[in-house]
Amino acid sequence: MNIKVFQLKLKYADFNKNEQVLDKYLDYEGLSVFPSLKFSKKSFDYYEKIAQLYPNKTFLFGTILVQDGKIYDVKNEYFQYENKKIYVSEKYLENIKCDLYILVKNNYYTMNGTEALIENITTHSNFILINSVMMADENIYAGQSFAKNKNNELVMKLPICEESICEINFEKPIDENFEQVEEQIYKVLKYSLKEYMENCGFKKVILGLSGGIDSALTAVLAKDSIGAENVHTVMLPSMYSSKGSIEDSLKLVENTGISTEEISITSLFNCFITNIEKESKCDLAEENLQSRLRGLILMFKSNRNGYLLLSTGNKSEIATGYGTLYGDMCGGLNLIADLTKTNVYKLSNWINRNGEIIPQSIIDKAPSAELRPNQKDQDTLPDYDTLDDIIEMYFEQELSIEDIYTKYDKNMVDNLIRKFYHNEFKRRQACLGIRLTENAFCSNIKLPITSKDF
Repeated sequence: MNIKVFQLKLKYADFNKNEQVLDKYLDYEGLSVFPSLKFSKKSFDYYEKIAQLYPNKTFLFGTILVQDGKIYDVKNEYFQYENKKIYVSEKYLENIKCDLYILVKNNYYTMNGTEALIENITTHSNFILINSVMMADENIYAGQSFAKNKNNELVMKLPICEESICEINFEKPIDENFEQVEEQIYKVLKYSLKEYMENCGFKKVILGLSGGIDSALTAVLAKDSIGAENVHTVMLPSMYSSKGSIEDSLKLVENTGISTEEISITSLFNCFITNIEKESKCDLAEENLQSRLRGLILMFKSNRNGYLLLSTGNKSEIATGYGTLYGDMCGGLNLIADLTKTNVYKLSNWINRNGEIIPQSIIDKAPSAELRPNQKDQDTLPDYDTLDDIIEMYFEQELSIEDIYTKYDKNMVDNLIRKFYHNEFKRRQACLGIRLTENAFCSNIKLPITSKDF
């Protein structure tokens, strides 16, 4: 039985473009398997066109079968092809007796999600999973289509975030060599930015470059995705910014070839305090004012030049509210919104695996918002290894608070849980982020904003 899998990017909104893409792939003599094609009311017209032009060929578009000049919906049904019994479903069902099982449900990307799916599916018939390559807001459908034979051996695995075509040989097992998770994330985030900009009409991005790890990683991802010539950064030092932060930012610019400019916010800050508030108190309001002045400048430049502003807050900061509404949370897209600080460091070190791109001094320095003298993130937060472990336990593993008490101090855990809940109002006003985990703030985690009991 000759079968070819077409892992393609099929845009939901543009029927004519999809029709042009598909037409060049319809000459295969065997069974052609495509992702679901549900982008337009004109889909059925296209199926009819295929049925008329290719009456002797067989195509499967998700659960829509075009065979012998006719069109069928075979969701959770069998069909015959070359005397073989084929079952099609959008959900994997055990104990289905067939010669070939085709699973056509699109799966959004999560870290190592495909590897887990491959391991969890035990099949006694030949098996294909076909997945699209596309972006649907925060969800990235990253391809990684795969096939197993009736001996449960992997015989095909298509690449992540790439269109690909493969004729399957069920008699030839392949090695289960998967990219490490950092490489997967890198490819998904690069694809996400490029796809978002293509769909929304942006040509260039802008972001604030603070000298910290989050903005450095975001800048590198943007450069690798759309090219250094399309990435503009702005250094926005204040009276509290260290000389090292400027030097580190300039080193990153030198390493990557992106453009930058420096605009001090000190005079704007002083003018505001002098004319609006009349006195300085060095309090939280003044810390947030610095962040909001930066956001104001970046938003102005974004509007003036038509650039997409990238926000750079990580999951650890988003979880605890360690960010300023209408300040550093400004932006149209956040690539690292679902990466904890721990994973930000892991990905940064992976990017540097063959040589320094992100300056090592940025990776090594203690994280700081530099909004007051000698400020460090750990002045108000636990160390990130601890914080990120608790985030993982509470949100990803969905452990009870009592279970977390067995590993960490009760008062610290209670304080963090309160932060998680009390900062939901900020997360509801944050920009779009890219989902990388099963339980992500930018997707399906929704806590109550009115959370007096926490």
